[in-house]
Amino acid sequence: MTLKIDIHVHTTYSHDALITPKDLIFYAKKRGLDGVAITDHDRIDGALKIAKETDFLIVPGIEISSLNGHIIGLNVNELVPPKLGVDETLDRIHEAGGIAIACHPITFFKESLKGHISSRFDAIEVINSASFPFNYSVRRSEEIASRLGIARVAGSDAHYGPEIGYAYTLVNAESTVDEVVNAVRKGLCSPYGRAIPLTMRFKKELLLLKRKFG
Repeated sequence: MTLKIDIHVHTTYSHDALITPKDLIFYAKKRGLDGVAITDHDRIDGALKIAKETDFLIVPGIEISSLNGHIIGLNVNELVPPKLGVDETLDRIHEAGGIAIACHPITFFKESLKGHISSRFDAIEVINSASFPFNYSVRRSEEIASRLGIARVAGSDAHYGPEIGYAYTLVNAESTVDEVVNAVRKGLCSPYGRAIPLTMRFKKELLLLKRKFG
């Protein structure tokens, strides 16, 4: 079967996100998704907790702040510490039984890996809806994935409920975490998506400011 999965979503367990567990499920279903990967910044506890509290397919993940840029670990059930080099971060993800994704590898205003991507990664997030400039980011990320011969995935990088599903990965797998992750590892997936509209990004920033100062 083919599943529609947003592989990069943040919740309120991330310091810069507004998505509650209730919002997560509501917007994921509204967008026609079959599942989402929760990838909070340097935290796994929220993903594990939410996964236990819903029947909706949740892939537990984490966006790790390595010394050389951000790396997503999917299907990890333990914390991978930040501030490690890329190779050690990849070792920790793989030792935990997960897969490593180079997220938003070429973009401005985010911690991108740029020249630190190798074939040791299991996949590259070639479409990230929050990347800027969007078209340039997609083109350059596709070039890297093609050169290295590794899987291509897409995620919204949503921090605000309505952003969920602006990018997604079609995965040829059964509806379980292990099947989804194994399919991505084998490259049985395809990326789709578009940029989050500027008006939506602006509204998110206003809401974050309101939360901080309100």
